[in-house]
Amino acid sequence: MAGSTHVPALDGLRGVAIGGVLLFHAGVLSGGFLGVDLFFVLSGFLITGLLLREAEAGRISLVGFWGRRLRRLFPAVAGMLVVVTLTVWVLQRVGIAGVGADLVRTTRSDAVWSQLDLVNWHLLAQEASYWDAFGQARVFEHLWSIAVEEQFYVVWPLLLALVLAGRGPVSAQVRVVVVAVAGVVASALAMALLWDPADPTRVYTGTDTRAFSLLLGAATATEPVRRLTRLLPARRALAGVLIAGILTTWFLTDGVSTGWLFTGGLALHAAACALLIGWVADSGASVLEVRPLRWLGEISYSLYLWHWPLIVLLPVVAGADTVAVRAAAIGAALVVATVSTRLVEAPIRFRAGWARGRSGAVVFAIVSVAMLILWLALPEPATPRIDISEL
Repeated sequence: MAGSTHVPALDGLRGVAIGGVLLFHAGVLSGGFLGVDLFFVLSGFLITGLLLREAEAGRISLVGFWGRRLRRLFPAVAGMLVVVTLTVWVLQRVGIAGVGADLVRTTRSDAVWSQLDLVNWHLLAQEASYWDAFGQARVFEHLWSIAVEEQFYVVWPLLLALVLAGRGPVSAQVRVVVVAVAGVVASALAMALLWDPADPTRVYTGTDTRAFSLLLGAATATEPVRRLTRLLPARRALAGVLIAGILTTWFLTDGVSTGWLFTGGLALHAAACALLIGWVADSGASVLEVRPLRWLGEISYSLYLWHWPLIVLLPVVAGADTVAVRAAAIGAALVVATVSTRLVEAPIRFRAGWARGRSGAVVFAIVSVAMLILWLALPEPATPRIDISEL
């Protein structure tokens, strides 16, 4: 059967991915942003495996799939958007130095587009550099990757259903591989052709130029590719080489000066991640099943949502941006993510009957409208008055 059921070692891989991102944003690991690439490949692999198993059992229910994605992703991000936006607004109103009117405005604006899962294109339209924006403390900048995944979740299941419904001499899953590989090539070429050495933001955060990672994961979930990877010699040794190569890349690269990443390097990194994921899904990996890594993987979604706003805001409140303060921000993010996972994500995803079917759609619509009203209703921050009497 294509894809895979729950594999504990894949939770460990999520833990590795989020660990890299945390270290990158803490200023410790220059290439830790590549953990996002590992997340993308994992998402493409898991989602495609789920859809292929559903197709084998009968047919793909697109409404059911999108409903499950909403229950999985929307509650935690909605809560984070509301809490962080209100926090920024309150901090500005009480006069916390470093929280100015501009931060309130960008937070409100970015919150709207984050809710619509289009924040990556919103930031590109504003010419907001990904690499510079982190220094400028934009609290929702990190949600560009969530937007890319959500856009993939809309388009790929539709395309997959069409491909699987086709008829012809070629098997359905081979057709899926062909379509996925064609998308990988087109996306990687687009990245290389559109790359601007002065600022790679367009190709790094654009959905079209990042789709190859998700599609490599999708291709790896198919049975034809899984059969091919199982034929590779010395697969355990190869997995060790892949892990070493991936982590070495994280230590030796950064996002601006490492130009080769955008002319094929990211695609090779994603391919290595895909091979590793395929092996782990088949064979497991005890090194990835240790409890701390699995725990990080289990809370990785909420941890990703919360870590960056805390890294931005805690130094502002503390009045110092030191290693200790950033460590405290990550510690706080671990606590908040654990609470969010246990009290928001898991209950709504697995146990809340009201979150399913028609009642779930009604609740989603009500909450979405309420959030949009909140963004509009928050009072505009006052423009500071400039005293020119003594000029």
